Amino acid sequence: MRTPESGREVERIARRIESAAAGAEGQFRTDSALGSRRWRAAVIGNYNWARSGGLAGSRRDLLRGMGGTRGE
Repeated sequence: MRTPESGREVERIARRIESAAAGAEGQFRTDSALGSRRWRAAVIGNYNWARSGGLAGSRRDLLRGMGGTRGE
């Protein structure tokens, strides 16, 4: 879980979630780092809070992103 290949895969999945979560109104970003045991990544946002529906909209968009879809 500490290899460069693992890191690239973790980052690829995080970027896919970010892209799916962003949709038309959201603005998310990703962050990744090698920890003491394994790679970790996070999808961070929503930077377009007002236009995406606030807390409920951000949660909806992240859940949609984790499902890998762009719309519901």
